[in-house]
Amino acid sequence: MINFMKGSLFFRNQMKPSQEDLNPDVQVLAVWGSPGSGKTTVSVRLAKYLAAHKRNALLLLCDMTAPMLPCICPPTDLECERSLGSILAATHITDELIRQNCITLKKMEYLTIIGMKKGENMYTYPPYTTELATELIDRLRNIAPYIIIDCSSYIAYDVLSAVSLLEADSVLRLVNCDLKSISYLSSQLPLLKDQKWDADKQYKVASDIKPNQASEHIEQVLGNVTFKLPHSDELEKLGLDGNLLGDLSLKDSRGFRKEIAEIAKEVFGV
Repeated sequence: MINFMKGSLFFRNQMKPSQEDLNPDVQVLAVWGSPGSGKTTVSVRLAKYLAAHKRNALLLLCDMTAPMLPCICPPTDLECERSLGSILAATHITDELIRQNCITLKKMEYLTIIGMKKGENMYTYPPYTTELATELIDRLRNIAPYIIIDCSSYIAYDVLSAVSLLEADSVLRLVNCDLKSISYLSSQLPLLKDQKWDADKQYKVASDIKPNQASEHIEQVLGNVTFKLPHSDELEKLGLDGNLLGDLSLKDSRGFRKEIAEIAKEVFGV
């Protein structure tokens, strides 16, 4: 049985939730973008920001082609390893099933993670339906007041990511400052046109901006953007080390940290 830490979101039925956790305007945020745009990095850093401010946050990692859990923190930091696949393999999703398959961390009591384990892929478990993916997103709303969904880029093949984009209260759409990234998203957006895709709930984010990419270049390539996330060598190294939850302390990360705080304030009011 999972050892959920005292004070974590899984003791919510046994203790009064904090006032800050009650009915946030945006509960579910989906993070989506072109390949290599930093979707997982932004999702993880937003989840860490919320947890650091003592908000109960759940991070859902959708990618079944390249499971992202090994990139987030060392295995020794995890209290347990469970799989998203076990949830989607069920015929019906319950709150208890989700709780049983959440991953908790030893040093972060306000954060829990759901995702595929290292070595798993989309064929490890039986296929799941759109209806089951929708049920999962709906049930997650009962589990945590703040939910961040790290979507994969390939929504034509990833049912959970596509459903997450449609069901989320708000969407961060990450774009690199290059024509290839623009071209990719232009090819993907039509796949959502016939669905209940609400363009008004999107925030366009210029991601991983290099020092040589001036502001006028960004606007020329991307048009108007709400947020601009600068490149950080320190953050890139954390990703290579498999520790995206690691602390950022160097000067080159200040701009990124500031922009993450601005996103959290704008989207979640935190």
